[in-house]
Amino acid sequence: MPLEILLVLVVVGIVGIALLTHLSGRSISRRLSTPSDALAAWEREFPADPAWFATLAAGGHSALVEAQSGPGIVWVMGLDTTARPLAGARVQQTADGLDVRFPDFGAPRLRVHLDETSDISAWSAILTEETGSLPA
Repeated sequence: MPLEILLVLVVVGIVGIALLTHLSGRSISRRLSTPSDALAAWEREFPADPAWFATLAAGGHSALVEAQSGPGIVWVMGLDTTARPLAGARVQQTADGLDVRFPDFGAPRLRVHLDETSDISAWSAILTEETGSLPA
């Protein structure tokens, strides 16, 4: 088979797979629509550390969770969620949200985009109350 025909077949195949993925709805990012969604995501990651309260960001891409061991964060990655405790993390307020640096090489940094000033204030207040300080 000539290389030109093989190249066309490969490109058409890749475009077809991408199109089918998009049309089947698998390219849509998940959202945390309720605090119970965030609490369930936390429980999947840390079943031994119960959480009782979650504050959602306006966009639904992340949530601040209050757990038995202290504050934690849940965020969306495509169709899945992941969570990390904020113990030992450095949190800094930015113009559009928070910058979190974890002491974990698996997830070293997270930029949380908070849509409203009220979100930034609420999250900062909770983190300051839980950790004692929030660097500026």
